[in-house]
Amino acid sequence: MAYRAEPPDGGWGWMVVLSAFFQSALVFGVLRSFGVFFVEFVAAFEEPAARVSWIASIGIAVQQFGSECCARVRSPVSLDPRKGVGDAGTVKDMGPVGSALSTKFGPRPAVMTGGILTALGMLLASFATSLTHLYLSIGLLSGSGWALTFTPTLACLSRYFSRRRSLAIGLALTGVGLSSFAFAPLFQWLINHYAWRGALLLVSALSLHLVACGALLRPLSLAEDPVVGGPGAQITSLLRHGPFLRYTVALTLITTGYFIPYVHLVAHLRDLGWDPLPAAFLLSVAAISDLVGRVASGWLGDAVPGPVARLLMLWTTLTGVILALYPVAEAPTGLVALTMAYGFTSGALTPVAFSVLPELVGTGKIYCGLGLVQMVESIGGLLGAPLSGYLRDVTGNYTASFVVAGAFLLAGSGVLITLPHFFCFSAPTSKPQDLVTEALDTKVPLPEEGLGED
Repeated sequence: MAYRAEPPDGGWGWMVVLSAFFQSALVFGVLRSFGVFFVEFVAAFEEPAARVSWIASIGIAVQQFGSECCARVRSPVSLDPRKGVGDAGTVKDMGPVGSALSTKFGPRPAVMTGGILTALGMLLASFATSLTHLYLSIGLLSGSGWALTFTPTLACLSRYFSRRRSLAIGLALTGVGLSSFAFAPLFQWLINHYAWRGALLLVSALSLHLVACGALLRPLSLAEDPVVGGPGAQITSLLRHGPFLRYTVALTLITTGYFIPYVHLVAHLRDLGWDPLPAAFLLSVAAISDLVGRVASGWLGDAVPGPVARLLMLWTTLTGVILALYPVAEAPTGLVALTMAYGFTSGALTPVAFSVLPELVGTGKIYCGLGLVQMVESIGGLLGAPLSGYLRDVTGNYTASFVVAGAFLLAGSGVLITLPHFFCFSAPTSKPQDLVTEALDTKVPLPEEGLGED
């Protein structure tokens, strides 16, 4: 198998960017706009906010937890001499989903399968007669589909770019901002005309486009791949890598508060007397700012010297402060201004969050690294929205919910400060290729036989 010495920083990578653009739109754009359905579910099933919040939380948690299996859908290395270096080989230490898909098919069919599961979950949700049905259909089934689509694509994208990685990820993730701008008022319009069941049927049809996105993926083999070992060796190395573990804790804290506005902002505005359509449109305002923030942050991540973690800390701190200020703003002007600011900073932190990981572990371990991060992150995604809903039920408003969400992001910012070279402004950022051997704690012996054979 032929290897590239380094990522091409272009070529077919731009088609992977296009695929990731539409996938981010159809995964996180739908998740971010689900607050519109939240109000309908509360009214339809006459359940408290905390219980309804579990629908989105289970979906987010399954998406992130399931990524640990599917992010290794194409772990590019096997040192088994019978298979040859470069084959997707060792699977005995993967989850059942990851092993079944990685040994035979690779990431492309996995993403296409994820699109089918996502659409099926939304389809079944339209026939739900209880919250349990929604937990299983949207939370478990669609969440599993989201897990099979987004993370393998983003890991594949990171391998195509080095010098322009932050910009490429920023452009790919602008799909979230554009779709959030369109989906929130669109979903509200669909609910007004077809009720929430009909709206979910149309969201199911929309999700089938993930299948086409998966067809664009083309895995890339790099020269550093044989160095990092199989999945087992990579996981062992990562679990002994202090900066990686601290970064994982930071992102888990950030995730706990990050999604709160997208689940509860519409309900908060309804408590303040807003009509449904203007309340949903405010999410579109956040989406426009989110779009600008992602592109600006992606450009800054490549242009500003030094570790990208400093930019991530800046955006995370600002986002936490803005969330904590939401209960103070009651006038429409103040709420619009805060939402625009939140959209920009929350969008800006996303591309640099994904760019920090290759700096810490190298591109050779990006599949396992991203999978492990998202698996642990799922704890925050699972607990954040229900905690916010519980505080709303106990206090009667969303004041404590937004303050606590902001506190989680500020705590994550504090952990980011402990990453290597954070305060070293004179040290240039290391290339990901140079970090492979530095981050590798477990050496994988090459086979003694067959190294000289063709």
